Amino acid sequence: MARAVTMPKLGQSEEVGTIVQWRKREGDLVAKGDILFEIETDKAILEVESFFEGTLLKILVREGQTVPVQTVVGYIGQPGESIPETPAPPPVSAGQTPAIPPTRLAPQPVTTAAKEPSREKAHRVFPAESALSPSVQPSSVPTAPPPGMPAVIAITPRAARLARESGVEPQRVRGTGPNGRILEKDVKAYLVAQGYDQLRITPAAKKLALKWKLDLLALRDQNESRRVTVEDVRNALAELPKPMTRMRQIIAGRLTQSFTTTPHFFTTVSVDMTALAEYRLQLKEQGSSHTVTDFVLKAAALALKEFPMVNSTTDGKSASWHSRVHIGLAVALDDGLVVAVIRDADRLSLAETHERSTELTAKAHAGKLTPYEMTGSTFTISNMGMLDVENFTAIINPGESAILAVSSIAKKAVVVDNEVVIRSMMKMTLSADHRLIDGATAAKFINAIKHRLEETSWWKRLA
Repeated sequence: MARAVTMPKLGQSEEVGTIVQWRKREGDLVAKGDILFEIETDKAILEVESFFEGTLLKILVREGQTVPVQTVVGYIGQPGESIPETPAPPPVSAGQTPAIPPTRLAPQPVTTAAKEPSREKAHRVFPAESALSPSVQPSSVPTAPPPGMPAVIAITPRAARLARESGVEPQRVRGTGPNGRILEKDVKAYLVAQGYDQLRITPAAKKLALKWKLDLLALRDQNESRRVTVEDVRNALAELPKPMTRMRQIIAGRLTQSFTTTPHFFTTVSVDMTALAEYRLQLKEQGSSHTVTDFVLKAAALALKEFPMVNSTTDGKSASWHSRVHIGLAVALDDGLVVAVIRDADRLSLAETHERSTELTAKAHAGKLTPYEMTGSTFTISNMGMLDVENFTAIINPGESAILAVSSIAKKAVVVDNEVVIRSMMKMTLSADHRLIDGATAAKFINAIKHRLEETSWWKRLA
């Protein structure tokens, strides 16, 4: 009996997956544990291994296609075995939502544009889930054209050719034919009325504009000299809307949801990091190098144990307290950011905190974080200290009640014991969900972190 291979669900928030490369072809022998294909999630490219052995009889979802999780993507069996008549599902395109059961959350829009996968980026092996029966049909997705697709224009072939060769949009032409059909004479009248013959279009500019179907009259409108050059066309091309990467779409969807549904309020403190900077130098001389992030992570983890309300979440009707402290560390990448999760951060020593954060940050930059290492955080820290930032606020991650924004350390003139002195100061801002956390709680929490960072004797006792 042929076995169905399905698109695996790799995380709670994952509802779709994109096949970027099949590692086996139809007719290839497959052993248990062989890598069948690579998929792209919103954070990484992952390898999917086979549960079965046999021959890859049929591939239903091709490279570059995005489909809902649990969709049948292929069949494995013995040569000659029959497989169900299962049509390949259409891909989920940008702006579409796959048809999923009501119990699942609808995913953010995704794009079907396939990327060239880097061999180094495919990292974790996940088993391809099998259907209970080979007769399971793939999930269906909408086949309607994406929103915004222009309506069909009633135009004669000669008129369409003239508009195309002239580089103008026929939608702008008023048709005088039956039922408003655009005739060739209508296009000619439109060109005369718009002063098309007065345009000074270089041959190279016209060739490039026609290739990319740009309206030359629209380019003229942006150029008072009525001269259209290759540079004008290239500038227009640069301004055309381009689809965001899947990562950016997911970030946009989640953070928009968070900021529009969660009442954020912000609390900022200034931390005197002078003593801690000296203590870090002492540790370095002893062979232990620690970043500022290490200290902030540890201080925040212990503060979360003191203030369990900050380590909670709410839907506006009920509150859920997290018994464990899993701190998410925001890591900036070239095309977005990921949150690497340090589990049980309150139980780790400072050295273990440094080791774990360093390991996860390196994996994030290499695109090798697993779904497990990117999910389950109960509180997040965003440190932009290395980017010369005086102060900033962060948006709370969905499913959490607060996030800590850590800024750069800078020399400042401050008053200490009624004297103006130069100290190394760092601002921290807590973004909190006001449905769950009041101002007093937020102030006490962030000051608990501040006091730990300023008190080096506390770190020496901890060591």
